[in-house]
Amino acid sequence: MEPLVALLHMVIAIMTFSKANKTVCTLRGEPVHPELWKDGDIIVGGVFSFHSSWEIRQLTYSIMPPPLKCISLNFRDFQYAQSMLFAIEEINNSSNLLPGVSLGYKIYDTCGSVAVGVRAAMALANGYEKMSVEGPCTKHAEVQAIVGDTTSSACMAISKGIGPFKLPLISHYATCECLSDKVKYPSFLRTIASDHYQSRALAELVRHFGWTWVGALRTDDDYGNSGMATFTKVAEQMGICLEYSLPFFRTYPEDKVIRIIEQIKSSTSRVIVGFLAHWDLEVLLHKFVEHNITGYQWVGTEAWISDSVIASMDKHHILQGAIGLAIPKTQVTGLQEFILDIKPLKSSGGAIFTEFWEALFQCKYSTKNDFVSTTPCTGNEELSQVQNLFTDMSLMPIFSNVYKGVYAVAHTLHDLLGCKEKCDSNKQPDPSTFLKHLRKVHFKTKDGEEVYFDENGDPVAKYDIINWQPSKKQHYEFVTVGLYDASFLGIDRLAVNMPSILWANNFTKVPVSVCSASCPPGTRKSVKKGKPICCYDCIPCTEGEISNTSDSVTCLRCHQDFWSNMQNDGCVKKETEYLSYEEIMGILLTTISVVGAFITIIIAVIFFRYKNTPIVKANNSELSFLLLFSLMLCFLCSLTFIGRPTEWSCMLRHTAFGITFVLCISCVLGKTIVVLMAFRATLPGSNVMKWFGPPQQRLSVFAFTLIQVLICVFWLTISPPFPFKNLKYFKEKIILECNVGSVVGFWAVLGYIGLLAILCFFLAFLARKLPDNFNEAKFITFSMLIFCAVWIAFIPAYVSSPGKFTVAVEVFAILASTYGMLFCIFIPKCYIILLKPDKNSKKHLMGKLPPRAL
Repeated sequence: MEPLVALLHMVIAIMTFSKANKTVCTLRGEPVHPELWKDGDIIVGGVFSFHSSWEIRQLTYSIMPPPLKCISLNFRDFQYAQSMLFAIEEINNSSNLLPGVSLGYKIYDTCGSVAVGVRAAMALANGYEKMSVEGPCTKHAEVQAIVGDTTSSACMAISKGIGPFKLPLISHYATCECLSDKVKYPSFLRTIASDHYQSRALAELVRHFGWTWVGALRTDDDYGNSGMATFTKVAEQMGICLEYSLPFFRTYPEDKVIRIIEQIKSSTSRVIVGFLAHWDLEVLLHKFVEHNITGYQWVGTEAWISDSVIASMDKHHILQGAIGLAIPKTQVTGLQEFILDIKPLKSSGGAIFTEFWEALFQCKYSTKNDFVSTTPCTGNEELSQVQNLFTDMSLMPIFSNVYKGVYAVAHTLHDLLGCKEKCDSNKQPDPSTFLKHLRKVHFKTKDGEEVYFDENGDPVAKYDIINWQPSKKQHYEFVTVGLYDASFLGIDRLAVNMPSILWANNFTKVPVSVCSASCPPGTRKSVKKGKPICCYDCIPCTEGEISNTSDSVTCLRCHQDFWSNMQNDGCVKKETEYLSYEEIMGILLTTISVVGAFITIIIAVIFFRYKNTPIVKANNSELSFLLLFSLMLCFLCSLTFIGRPTEWSCMLRHTAFGITFVLCISCVLGKTIVVLMAFRATLPGSNVMKWFGPPQQRLSVFAFTLIQVLICVFWLTISPPFPFKNLKYFKEKIILECNVGSVVGFWAVLGYIGLLAILCFFLAFLARKLPDNFNEAKFITFSMLIFCAVWIAFIPAYVSSPGKFTVAVEVFAILASTYGMLFCIFIPKCYIILLKPDKNSKKHLMGKLPPRAL
């Protein structure tokens, strides 16, 4: 604790000593002077790369390095500077904006160096006078705001340096999405849209044309790396794959460039997305010509897609048909004429103007001792005599961005200085207040363009879609073929006029660039192992599944009532199968059933017609008529099994079948018992027939049938049969059938029928050899034998029969067993009645039957 207290006292003592001895502010290093300048009440700073490079020198590290010697004059940034001067001159001549206040400017050359740009920004913030000043170093900035720089990397470095001082930096061309981070770059604003939108717009453009397999080249700096990272992320979300994404910088060694060339040559994608600065693409173009890299469809960013210099360099049509995003065309009245008037540059610049003039007119100023090998400059050259990059106005939208940046500063000052008829130039706002109001500025230019910033200091993103098309007048013509507006939602953001596009190699159709061909409907995509998601096989959907769109990732299973068609691209309603009256099998079974009922009626009529004959009387006519009635019901109940199952038909078919068959077998059982009792009655002292006369016979039939009725009532009460869609037996068909409901009830009905049938068969079998020409026991034995054989055979056939054949087997069993009883019991009697009437006599009957049976 004591050492900490001692340290605290030491710090306080040092601070007190520093205050007592006033701080002396001294400029470190050599002063940096602006290339263009003009005095005014309020100064606006500017940083532009009048030179694109510098002379490389060997450093000894023993002495201080000399100042950079800038080379490679950059006409574009002179145009940007002219745009800034035009805006300031227009504001100074305006009576409505900042009346009584004149704007001045100090514009520095960064030589394309980030370090020089930071140094220039510090000079604009602190001044460049090489003198010592007593007192605190903190003071108002030399300028109110800085316009520039062109590149994102330079703006990042400058903004980090001046950000803590709240000095605004307004860029016209720095698009890196990273600059929207207000924590890292609190004082940065721009009049060009962020790559946050451009990267997404590029991805949407690529998807619009169906390119899912593309290559990418990017400038190896903050602009290219950040923009490509966003593009890659959004592209993956849209199902676009990058076969390769290669960085490039204009200072890369030859071997590194060769590797890039080889990668492009070995690739299968035919589309290249170029997130490149224009000077990097210039270097690449020369390499592509050397290695014959042609025939690719290029997609470009605003950094080069509308650059006339690159278009003029592309004499081998490397970039023919290129398509990409450009800043929307705009017009600033009078700006073009001002840029082409180089007098303002001459009046505000010094040595740089001489260098500019010599480069512009390809001449050389000479002194008395100099020998000039080129054309000497006279100073009277006319700009109309030359045509070069400075006279090219294709980047007017960028010039407009510089113009809008200066006007944003002016409108903010106008509001803060309380300008009405005249502004108070003495109350220049502090940087923090000025930055706060600058972010909220909202105005329209004289040409009606609306200017404002969002919460990140960015404008609304709008892009023209540009297509490179051959032109007779120029090497290429930049044709606007669409528009992208980020303020819209969804697909409305992108509008493309497809017929107006000319593709690479003069293709009339959209080039194809996919890793795998599109999967047609009826198939699904299956990603190849170890490959990106855009490389896949097309797997046919399995039965019962469909895909009704191209490139489907999964197959959808059809609803249980539907099945896939032959192409597996649509669900069709499953065929419903049941035993119908309209099909051959249904018609045949119906006919057999009706014929059986008709035969039963005929036999009943014959029996009724000959009811007083001995053979009818001897065979218990009352039970015979009841048996015929029950057999007719058995024939008719088979009809309930044919047709579409319904709730009522399902309940009726099984209960009617159970009750009618029990009624039938009960009658047969009664007749069998009568035969046995009749012969039993012939024994001496036997009196059994009085115990089984007609009342007892009727009661037995009623009792046996009542038991089945009660079982059916119980079945229908607990869990009745119901219509059921069987989807398990056939996948592509729906079998309409009746579910038995209660399995116990179903087997109770069948079991009871089987029990009576076995009992009847057993009794008939015992009486089969009783002597009588009209003995029914033998025929009942045959009928029960047929009945049991049919139903025993029915069980395995029923279980193994598919679909409607299950019902057909059941109907066949009903008809077969019914016909068996009908023919075995009644046909022999009808034969005697109709064909052997001589045997239908009491005399013949008395010879065989016991007396009490008559």
